[in-house]
Amino acid sequence: MSPTAGLGLKPQHYDDALAADAEGLWFEVHPENYMAAGGPRLRRLEAIREKRPLSLHGVGLSLAADADPDPAHLAALKALADRFEPFVVSEHLAWSAWRGVHQPDLLPFPRTRAALDRIAGNISRTQDVLGRTILVENPSLYLPLTGHELDETDFLTELTRRTGCGLLVDVNNVFVSASNLGYAAEAYLDALPADAIGEIHLAGHGADEGGSALLIDTHAAPVAEPVWTLYRRLIDRIGPRPTLIERDDDIPAFGVLMAERDRAHGLLVREPAHA
Repeated sequence: MSPTAGLGLKPQHYDDALAADAEGLWFEVHPENYMAAGGPRLRRLEAIREKRPLSLHGVGLSLAADADPDPAHLAALKALADRFEPFVVSEHLAWSAWRGVHQPDLLPFPRTRAALDRIAGNISRTQDVLGRTILVENPSLYLPLTGHELDETDFLTELTRRTGCGLLVDVNNVFVSASNLGYAAEAYLDALPADAIGEIHLAGHGADEGGSALLIDTHAAPVAEPVWTLYRRLIDRIGPRPTLIERDDDIPAFGVLMAERDRAHGLLVREPAHA
């Protein structure tokens, strides 16, 4: 089965996921939740993997840190990937660990040429250990940082050129960052290299508390209509790509998420506009 649109897999939805029969359906998990020797969670994931394609979306490699990825974390990730054979492994363009201290967030950095060298090295080390290419996801940004030497799209494009990695394009992240920092989301998406895009994420966002114009990438709401519009613009340009509906908080019933998933599936398999 070729994966079209999928869902982030949640423990409360295991039974629903096993019973689902939608065309092209796949599931994505954070590998950090499954880095264990055994137990019921792994058994359930094995049952789902027997029926559906699976992807691993990491949150712990800290690729933008000023150190190599943690060898123990990489070894555990490789063991999980070897066991479940995901069709995609991805990570974030961010850092979350520094000198042994782990932060509960995916943090930004100045896009300098030195950072480019360091992150390219970390991606290459990761790919060498895993024996596969990975996808790197664009971040959500909330405040301007000083010290940038490269635009984000140029930075991502150069990472793909140097390492052979691909891109995971989170369209909601693009919308949130563009709104917060004052640039055109359409121009950002148009600048990304089509051939490098291996997966797309769609998620919800919300306004910051207190009446601020700041948007927060909450993953706690349905995909907003402007994000759907950007998504259609993107796939009109690059063609269909496996697309995930992300929901990590205020998680509704499985059927509610499947309705969003089915909307993405319908866009991916529709006839071309010129046909």
